[in-house]
Amino acid sequence: MIDRGECMTGPKIILVEPQLGENIGHTARAMLNFGLRDLRLVAPRDGWPNPTARSLAAGADEVLEKAQVFESVEAAIADLSLVYAATVRTRELPKPVLTPEAAARLLVRAEACGVMFGPERSGLSNQDLALANAVITIPVNPEFGSLNLAQAVILVAYEWSKAAGQGAALKSGEQPAATRDELLGLVEHFEDELERRQYFHPEGRRPALKLALRNLLSGAGFNSMQVRTLRGVIAALTRRPDDQD
Repeated sequence: MIDRGECMTGPKIILVEPQLGENIGHTARAMLNFGLRDLRLVAPRDGWPNPTARSLAAGADEVLEKAQVFESVEAAIADLSLVYAATVRTRELPKPVLTPEAAARLLVRAEACGVMFGPERSGLSNQDLALANAVITIPVNPEFGSLNLAQAVILVAYEWSKAAGQGAALKSGEQPAATRDELLGLVEHFEDELERRQYFHPEGRRPALKLALRNLLSGAGFNSMQVRTLRGVIAALTRRPDDQD
């Protein structure tokens, strides 16, 4: 069961389809150096647990022992209200682009947050990126951008640790941000009603339109109340005049 917590305890580190146990172990070591303990793995290629990961973790066993495994990105981020995607490129999706330092200042103020990292060879897909609020890009040498997975994680973890140490705190008196699960429910509600009205026709438009819709709604920064309000609006607009309340 997912343990939802505040991001003053640190963002969840989400490795999407990690390929090598060595990189998972190095990531656990990088995380614990800066006090991060919540590791989430999405469909690790070689299964889990992985003995190679433990041998390379250099004592960060508690991170590996508590690691949670999910079948999909959607499931791994369902309880989170703020999700960033670490990538070297935006792949032309209209997402805000942040440095690790800028992202960290926002992460320490979130109720429940996480940072996604993609497979070592291919990085995150457009479908994964569309689920994120924003993109974290590390400003490396444009002539040699060759960070490995653990190096990318340690840069984000360091910036979070620095921001948290400077006294960044959660804001009070605000509505809680919507979780990814709530946002996905909103997306599916939109899609269901749009399907009924043949918005995605002709068929060739469907993937691009669905991706654009998911990207738009995921990055809007809605809180839980706003999501409920929007779903109520959709229901009202799609209700037939003869429907009873």
